[in-house]
This record gives sequence, C-alpha cells and structure tokens, in this order.
Amino acid sequence: TIDYFKVNIDSAKYALRKDAKRSIDFVTKAFESVTVRKTNQWQNAIAFETLGDINLYWQLPDLAISNYKESIRAIPVADTRIKLAKAFMQNNNYQESISEYKKLLREDLSFYQRVEVYEGLGDNYMTTNDAVKSVFNFQKGLDIANQHKITPKITDLNSKIGEAYAQSGAIDEAEEYFGNSLILSKNENKRRAVEEKNKVADFYNQKRDFAKEIELRQEALNEIESFDDEDKLNDDVNSGFLSPQRQNYKIANAYVAQDQYEKAIPYLERSIREADAREDLVVQKDAMRKLSEIYRDIGDYDKASEGYQRYVEVVDELYIKKEQELSQAKRFNKEIALKQNRISSLESERAINESRYKLAFENQELIQKNNRVQKWIIGTLIVIALLLLFTAYNQRKNVNRQKYANNQLALKSLRSQMNPHFIFNALNSVNSFIANNDERAANKYLSEFSQLMRSVLENSEEDFIPLFKEIELLQLYVKLEHFRFKDKFDYTITVDERINVEDFVIPPMLLQPYVENAVWHGLRYKEEKGKLEIDLKQTDSETIAITITDDGIGRKKSKELKTDHQKKQKSKGMGNIRKRISILNEMYRDKVNVTVEDVFENEEGTRVRLILKKD
Repeated sequence: TIDYFKVNIDSAKYALRKDAKRSIDFVTKAFESVTVRKTNQWQNAIAFETLGDINLYWQLPDLAISNYKESIRAIPVADTRIKLAKAFMQNNNYQESISEYKKLLREDLSFYQRVEVYEGLGDNYMTTNDAVKSVFNFQKGLDIANQHKITPKITDLNSKIGEAYAQSGAIDEAEEYFGNSLILSKNENKRRAVEEKNKVADFYNQKRDFAKEIELRQEALNEIESFDDEDKLNDDVNSGFLSPQRQNYKIANAYVAQDQYEKAIPYLERSIREADAREDLVVQKDAMRKLSEIYRDIGDYDKASEGYQRYVEVVDELYIKKEQELSQAKRFNKEIALKQNRISSLESERAINESRYKLAFENQELIQKNNRVQKWIIGTLIVIALLLLFTAYNQRKNVNRQKYANNQLALKSLRSQMNPHFIFNALNSVNSFIANNDERAANKYLSEFSQLMRSVLENSEEDFIPLFKEIELLQLYVKLEHFRFKDKFDYTITVDERINVEDFVIPPMLLQPYVENAVWHGLRYKEEKGKLEIDLKQTDSETIAITITDDGIGRKKSKELKTDHQKKQKSKGMGNIRKRISILNEMYRDKVNVTVEDVFENEEGTRVRLILKKD
C-alpha cells in the first residue's frame, strides 16, 4: 500500500525553497490522509517539524517556533530542538535561544549536533555584541569539527571567528581566521568560495585596505560569471549580495574611497547595466546616485544633472515596485494564515474524530466504566476548547503581525518617494545662475543642495530621527529657499532653550512640505516682502509645539491661483504626509498631531501647528 502521509511530506520538503504555499498544501494533505484514523506521535512530529522548516525558511519565525514546539511535544528529537533554538534567534528571542542551546549541551548529541550547538551559541553572543563568549563558543565548535573532520563546519567556524574578532576590533586575529576560511572555502563548491570572498572583502573595506578588497571582489566577480545556469537563477546571484551588479558597485565604492574616480566610473556603469538587466532597482538606484555624485565632484555638471534625473526616475519606478510588493505581501500573508488555520482545523477535526472513536469504544463498557467515560469526555471538550482558543489566539496574532508588517512596508514605500518638483526647481535655479554667468552662486547652491539631498537619503530608511537632525535639515532647506527667493521673504527659526533636542524624535522631513507650501503657495505670490516664522516651544516635559507661520496670500487665494497640475502635486504631497502621520500614530499611539488655520480674519497668512510627544 502507498504511504500517502510520507509521499506528501516528501513533496512538501521538495517544494519548500520554491513555493511556500504549495509546500504547506502538501503538509495539509499529509494531515488529511490520516484524519480518518489516529495519527501516531512520529507522524505529528514529522508534520509539524516540516511545517516549522517551511515557516523558518520563509522568514516567519513566530509560526516556526509554534510548529517546532508541537513537534517536540510529540517526540523531543535533538535536531528539532536545534531548529527551535535557531527560530528563537531569528525571532530576536536571544535568551530563549541561548537557554535551549545550553539545555542541549547536557544531552547525548552526535559530534555534528554538538558543533551546531556551539555555533548557535556563538551566533547569539555575536548578535548581542558579546565577542568574548562568541569566540569561546565558536572555538569549542571548531575544535570538535577539526578533531572529527567535519569539513564544512571548519570553514564556517573559521569565518565566524574572524567576524567576531573583527567586531571586537581585534583586526590581526580576524585577518588570520579569515585567511584560513578563504583557503578552506576553495575546497568546497564555487558558491561557498564566492560567499567567503565577499565576506572577507567587506572586512577589508572596514579596515580600509581597499587594494585587497578590490582584488577579492574582482576574483568573486569572475567566479560569479562562471556559475552554471542553475546557480545564476538563484536569488542571491540574480539580485542579492552575490550578484554581479552589487560586486561592481562595491568595487566602485572602494575606488571612490581612494578618490580614484576615473577607475570607479566604468564599474558603476557596469553595475547599472547589470542591475537594469536583472531588474534590480535598489542597486541601480544606488549606482546612479553615486555616478551622479562623482560627475558633480569632478565638475561635469551636465552629466551630474543627467545622472540625477535618471536616478529620480528609478526612485519613482522603485516606489511603484514597492507598492506592488506590498500588495503581494498582503496576499502572501493572508494565504499563509489561511493555510495555517486549515491545518489547525484539521488538527481539531482529528482530535474530534479520535474522541468519537474512543467514545464508541467506551460505550461498549458503559455500565462498568461510566464515571471514567464522563471524565474523559469533559477532558476532551476542554482540550478542544483550548485548541480553539489557541487557534483564535494564533489567528489574531497573525493578523496583528501582518498589520504591523504592512504598516512598515507602507512607511517604507512612502519614505522612498522624492519630490521631483523641488529637485527640478532647484536644478532650474542652478541653470539660471549659470545662464547669468554666476558660477560661484551656482556652485554654492549646488553644494548646499547636495548636502541636503545626502542627509535626506541617509535618513530615508528611518521611522524617526532625533529632533536636532530634523532642525538641521529644515535650516538647510529654508536657507536654500531663501537663497532662491530672497526678495520675497525673510525668515526666523526659533528653538526654545528649554527643549532638549536629543530627547525628542520626529519622522524625517515631516516639516519640509509645510515650509515648502508656505514659500511656494503663500509668500512667493505676495507683492511685498513677507515673513516666515518657525517656532519650537516646550509645552510640558513630554510635549513640544512646532509652529510654522507665514503672512502670505493665504490658502483660499493660493488655491484660486493654482493650475490643475499644481493642485494635483500639492494633493499628492500633503496626502503623503497625512498617510505617514496616520500610520505612525497608529503604530506609536498618537505621537504627532497637526492642525492648519488662517492667521488673519481676511483669510491671509497660514499657521501650521504640530504637537510632538516624547514617547
């Protein structure tokens, strides 16, 4: 007879790295194949361990932890307990992971398992910046691996010891172990050798030994290009850290760090071509920005401007791609949650069927065993109720986690948007200075504009930045706008001396759109010279009020003067800000509140008041 349970489990393992949903479907079928009869402990252990492997590989450690615990509850196998400890670490539960590994050291383990346990302890301590304990545990594992000729682990542990030493600043020791891992990795497959060269190249980059870094990256690049077709389809080779476009970009960065711009340019151009061919917008964006900066630094402003416009176009394309990824992530999380619930319901169904079979058997001896049957029924009902509660709890937990992940993706998408309106106007200003033969003003404006853009991009991945950084960005931005429209307005920025600007955090570039509206839609159209006032005051120990006031033409008159295109642009910009504030307030409990009002009774002037809470 065919063992359908085993067939489905094997199919799930085969599909694990290719299709999460299909792999979970096979586990579901494995459960369905045994729901008509009582599953044994071995089947429960195998099914839940496989389910845990799927969720761990697809970066769902919360679900993986629950699955591995169910498997261990059935049969406490050492390999499954090691996987549970890894899932704890991936979920940032470092103390639980360390505790599980230490318990395993008291068990009867194989040499390979013992090496894995010491390696896992070292990984936890390295992640928590405890270099001494990290090196100690890696070395224990390496000693066992050397003694028993466990070759792959010898390479991995030499590499990790080097990484731990580098993290602690012990450069000479790190270089020694990285040298060992480079030699050892050559005896393994090409992919492993390239991974190690990339890792050691990163070490030389931190050490600022750019010659060795470039040499290793060029060797890695040559080996990547020699990969066979199957390896080239791998995500890491196509668009990850082993991709040709990323290696070319890092080689270029090493040359830039040495001010060797002419050598850097060809690698950046190759990086852009490779990234475009592989649809890797992240590397393409970074390479275009770096190339534009190089042309700016060497004085080729036409190419710098052209490169920056291409960069902005890629940023817009990346934003669209991120929106698509957000939509796909929503669907993926929803489908995974539904499949998990299906498995939970199958488990409940199986438990109910077991109860029915047992109840039928007990009824044959109802007179003699009446009391025992009643107790068993009550216990079974309690178990079912607990299972249902557990299922409901997990479902709610999955929904909350999905909602949080969606919010993070939405924020990332919104933050990735640039304001081409401001960028293009700034570039037009530079062109205007050049046309008037005012090269000095153009250079000064472009230098400060580049400083602002660099700061904006550096903070673009953060939900919040310190208030003093936002003030610096705002000061630089207002300075640029005043430089452009100095005959239209004067400005003041006042910061209450009582405010400890290091204690407060604020979403990056939150204030800029309001200041931009004040200048472009209020003060710019005023006939006489206007005034812009930005005031930060401490209202209490936990709250500050930020007020942006202008005496421009007012919102009503500005709206009447706008073209349809301007209305659309402003709507999009303000909509972006409202969405960011709404999402952040949902995630961080009403941290920011914004109100907008007219200053004067004749509807002229505009005042924006923003209340920012410390926590």
